[in-house]
Amino acid sequence: MRPKKVILCVDDNEQELSVLSFMLTTNGYKVIPATSGQEAISLFSHAQVDLVLTDFAMPQMNGHQLVNRLKQIASHVPMILLGDPQAMAGQIHAADALLAKKQCTPQDLLERIKTMSARKRGPRKGTLRQAPPSELAAAS
Repeated sequence: MRPKKVILCVDDNEQELSVLSFMLTTNGYKVIPATSGQEAISLFSHAQVDLVLTDFAMPQMNGHQLVNRLKQIASHVPMILLGDPQAMAGQIHAADALLAKKQCTPQDLLERIKTMSARKRGPRKGTLRQAPPSELAAAS
């Protein structure tokens, strides 16, 4: 059995955090919930996290600031920022994906999480990777 992917889920609204946690848990993920940016940073520093899912609008430290801090700790971990597109507009975000909270269906969110949390696997042992013709042409 494959180990479960670990998702750090951050939202100051405990009801929304509970709904997200339930949805992710029932779909095979292990969820570490956090209700603030500071709590999320502490948990992120002490746990092996495969993906971060955070709300944009939070007091003290918004999702944009949280993602910037977490990317300084581990830039390879994919991060998804959920929020109002108008509030997030005009800023350069370090998040790997921005999703409109009200327009994103649970299925859309699960598909994005599945795609972003998948570990990349190299070629199987004993097989050779053949470069596409475009790479061969560029190399010569």
